[in-house]
Amino acid sequence: MKDFLIISTSSDVIRLLSDALSHEVVIMSADSIQSALQIHNQNPYDLIVIDFDHLQPAASTLKFSEISFPFKKSNPLVQFVVITSKDTIREAIEAINDGAWDYLTHPIDVKAFRIVFDLLNNTINKNLELDYLRGRFWRTEWLEIVHTRNPIMRKVFENLRSVAPTIATVLLLGETGTGKGLLARLVHWHSRRSEKPFIAVHCGAIPDTLLESELFGHEKGAFTGAERRKIGKFEMARSGTIFLDEIGTITQQAQIKLLQVLQDGTFSRVGGEEQLKTDARIIAATNAELKQLTEKGLFRRDLFYRLNTFPVEIPPLRDRLEDLPNLIDMFLRNLNAKYGKGIQKLHPAVYEGFKVYDWPGNIRELENILERAYILENTKTLSPQNFPTDLVIASEVLSNPPNKEDLSLSEARMIAMVEFESSYLKDLLKGCKGKINLSAKKAGITTRQLHRLIARHGIKKNNFKV
Repeated sequence: MKDFLIISTSSDVIRLLSDALSHEVVIMSADSIQSALQIHNQNPYDLIVIDFDHLQPAASTLKFSEISFPFKKSNPLVQFVVITSKDTIREAIEAINDGAWDYLTHPIDVKAFRIVFDLLNNTINKNLELDYLRGRFWRTEWLEIVHTRNPIMRKVFENLRSVAPTIATVLLLGETGTGKGLLARLVHWHSRRSEKPFIAVHCGAIPDTLLESELFGHEKGAFTGAERRKIGKFEMARSGTIFLDEIGTITQQAQIKLLQVLQDGTFSRVGGEEQLKTDARIIAATNAELKQLTEKGLFRRDLFYRLNTFPVEIPPLRDRLEDLPNLIDMFLRNLNAKYGKGIQKLHPAVYEGFKVYDWPGNIRELENILERAYILENTKTLSPQNFPTDLVIASEVLSNPPNKEDLSLSEARMIAMVEFESSYLKDLLKGCKGKINLSAKKAGITTRQLHRLIARHGIKKNNFKV
């Protein structure tokens, strides 16, 4: 668990709990149930702390079950800790009976809160694991991969779970870096072919002149340099699975031979006449719009329909940011196993930056950025200076700026960049009278990117509308 939400109108309560865990988690606060629900719906939390003694009057008459129900719609596994005064313990007991995990009393004992937090953190992690162990379908070593809080990814894994035991052709669609290769292996390892070969071919990385030979093999003398017979990937994958990555890049001639394989399971080596058979299951992937390629005549329509038997659309990382905590934990564990530094967390300014960054390179970009920062890090926390400046929120530094002579060069650059970016965005919105589409066009970015930037800097677009 990387963050949690506090609902309270008391700045003292928020500050006390924030200080207790500020070095371990990112803490958000809301002064009303309604605003907390809006925050939670955008980025579902695993833990919500509700201060019953400092709720707005409209919410103070609500029962715990009425408060918690809408939050559970976004995350059924969310847990609640309530805070009451010693005079209103009855409310706390009623909340426990209605499903709250624990309660604290005013004045808050920080040590007691830490104990509750640590125990609850362990419970949440176990609940998430049990959620995916149900049905005993996913292999234990894949539980970390299929762990997601995102409803779209949950549906993706449900679909993969349904198709894995079959022999149906699967087409994985999504941007570069979304993990299509990993999901192809997930399907194979949960199929009835898991003990058979899994052969991966990156079609876009193979020259057109060699692609057919790579896939189907060739006979001796088939072309200059073919000094002996070569076995192709389809022969190697017999009774197993062949994964064709970047399928949209293959040549017209290779498309014809692949169509034949999909139709009747037969093919011939380049330069050969013998008809060979294969029962390899095909999983294909592409970051291109195959339908558009067919309309332009660059991809065979009949092949597209054959490949499109079971399409699965994988969302980009920017549309599943609630999975960032799990992905970061997973990559840090892998990096600790690889390099042995024992780094366990990110600086809060980095994590906040991650939540508003657009992630054009998706999960692969996240993994690479973390590895670079890990290699450069000399402490037990991945610090801001080891990340690109556009991935760091410098609000804490800006609100309490240190002396210039105490800054490192990277910190000084970060502050200057953030200040300039904020000023630029305000001038841009002022010139465009708060119109997002026009502002994004002038800035040369998407409206999604602009929304993230103004949110990062706490800018209210309505202030610039005439």
